[in-house]
Amino acid sequence: MPTIISWNVNGIRAATRHGFLDWLADAQPDILCVQETKAHKEQLGEDTLAPPGYGSIWTSAERKGYSGVAAYVKAAPQGVEVLGDDTFDVEGRVQILHYATFSVVNAYFPNSQAEGARIDYKLAFCAALLKRCDGLRAEGRNVVICGDYNIAHKPIDLKNPRTNEKNPGYLPGERAWMETFVEAGYVDTFRMFNQEPGQYTWWSYRFKAREKNVGWRIDYHCVNEEMSDRVQEASILSDVMGSDHCPVLLRFKD
Repeated sequence: MPTIISWNVNGIRAATRHGFLDWLADAQPDILCVQETKAHKEQLGEDTLAPPGYGSIWTSAERKGYSGVAAYVKAAPQGVEVLGDDTFDVEGRVQILHYATFSVVNAYFPNSQAEGARIDYKLAFCAALLKRCDGLRAEGRNVVICGDYNIAHKPIDLKNPRTNEKNPGYLPGERAWMETFVEAGYVDTFRMFNQEPGQYTWWSYRFKAREKNVGWRIDYHCVNEEMSDRVQEASILSDVMGSDHCPVLLRFKD
């Protein structure tokens, strides 16, 4: 089973200027899923598209400079799909990598935006993604759902839960969907190993939030319950810079 890292890079071109390729060469995951690439393949150089030892797979938004996901893989998947719903696929939010015994769902969940302006779209996306994952499980496949969920699930997952209850990423409907997701048989792998507060994956660029560790945990690796006993490690790589998010790592037992 592979080591998988997921990272919202907040613009692949900006991340590359901040050492992304050097970090990848050092980290050497089997699969790296990135979100919010904000780029199309034709806008990128060969060093970004094909770093040593990796092929890359790009699922971009129709709109330039917006959203998008990509994967860097040492071994090519047997197949690649999108979510299958044009409402969300036009924004390049999901790519599904199929390997022999498992599928990796690389997802960039929508932001519900100020005053919940996009909460209906967000929850419709969540429902469609859950349905797709349930379908994969019904086919007998194990599933890894990684990426930027844009949701802090519980009070422990953000620094200031009480003052953020009406803010995007911690709205009641979003937290309720996370409960639905878990109850449907999906496991937040990080919390299998770490129940401590102060564990975050995103920090605002404002007010020295990262320096003060005033953050949110909104980036996840979740797996179906049947796969959870094969997880060896799930961790947050909080020392890695280059974005307002940091990478998260998932390692399976041999």
